Amino acid sequence: MTANDTLSLVRAVARPLYGGSDDYGDLLEAIGDARFVLVGEASHGTHEFYRERARITRRLIEERGFTAVLVEADWPDAYRVNRYVRAPALEGESESSDGSALDALGDFQRFPQWMWRNEDVLHFVEWLREHNTRHAQQGSVGFYGMDLYSLHRSMEAVVQYLDRVDPEAARRARERYACFEDFGHEGQTYGLYTSHGSEPCEGAAVAQLVELQRREPELTAAGALAHDEHFYAEQNARLAQNAEGYYRAMYRGRNESWNLRDTHMADTLDALAEHLESQGQRARIVVWAHNSHLGDARATQMGRGGELNVGQLVRERHPGEVYNIGFSTYTGTVMAADDWGERPKRKRVRPGLRGSYEELLHEVAAHLPSPNFWVNLRDTNSGTQVLREERLQRAIGVIYRPETERWSHYFHASLPEQFDAILHFDETDAVVPLDAPRANRDEEALPDTFPTGQ
Repeated sequence: MTANDTLSLVRAVARPLYGGSDDYGDLLEAIGDARFVLVGEASHGTHEFYRERARITRRLIEERGFTAVLVEADWPDAYRVNRYVRAPALEGESESSDGSALDALGDFQRFPQWMWRNEDVLHFVEWLREHNTRHAQQGSVGFYGMDLYSLHRSMEAVVQYLDRVDPEAARRARERYACFEDFGHEGQTYGLYTSHGSEPCEGAAVAQLVELQRREPELTAAGALAHDEHFYAEQNARLAQNAEGYYRAMYRGRNESWNLRDTHMADTLDALAEHLESQGQRARIVVWAHNSHLGDARATQMGRGGELNVGQLVRERHPGEVYNIGFSTYTGTVMAADDWGERPKRKRVRPGLRGSYEELLHEVAAHLPSPNFWVNLRDTNSGTQVLREERLQRAIGVIYRPETERWSHYFHASLPEQFDAILHFDETDAVVPLDAPRANRDEEALPDTFPTGQ
């Protein structure tokens, strides 16, 4: 089959996106009765990815009754947003003291702040609060985090909860968590020292989680709001236990730490679904995370190397109840850093490499009435069939290294095995951070002669 044949077949099944209110009607029909809709992103700093998954999520909430949004963010930071957006239905200890969406995003202070403190997330949080206010009698839609980097903040949250409900239990929690104080406040430092022989704090973290689980009936006797607060604390204790293992695993190999992190995120999704169901809600949850977490790992080069991910685990645990959406772009700008912990820059995204999905979808876009489109990969047709052949696929995280792009950001994958749908936005723009970096301008433009091939 020639390259032109491939383009013609994919072009025939591409559905243009024009930015109108009817863009995603067919997509919602394809999603059907799925309980879990996973909405990815090909970078952590692209405006169109945030904007469009918010548009899809709003429709899922308004038209399909979805009850929660679970994002690739730390549990305590996102829970402050949850209190704010659900404020019309909460009271007492659960009430939010934040006066605006900007205030509610205030706990997202660690690197990379722009991932959640950006204008697109701000607008979505404002919308979610307004939606819950309009529909207060029907139950509120929550906003939750599923990542595990907040080791110390989560331990503090457990103690604060117990200070309110059982001061003696709070004393025991402080004694257990004091084990971590010898290692400072950086999880990486804890992992480094314990990997070199220092006694780990695993037993203390496990004991605290077990006590909270065992005492749940006693501590939640006051009703639904007490159940909410206990669930928040129990998830923080679970996060502390898993983060303890994660930071130790960091020094034993990438696969082990990656798998621990993604298993924690999938477990958080299951725990949230169970909690919502226990309160009489049908758990229908939208998940926001990077393509690398949500695209089924079994269809990728990383999966063959021993990595699993959220997309794989959720499909395995909930067969027939998952719809998985990936995103793609060919070029434009992205907000990213040169290295971990450094200030973000508005970087140029190099055109997709020769032989990549990005290049193929770009060539499809060139002959459509709109440069943005989506493909339902669940459809059985010649277009989706030719997409099954493995190609390179790009993943930009919070770090973007264009000078080593092939090795830093590309891997082989089979798109229809990864996702149920792919949304392609041919030229995209960087997100606008709420905390403007010192240098928020394009890097020096790449020369016109820069190679686009491997």
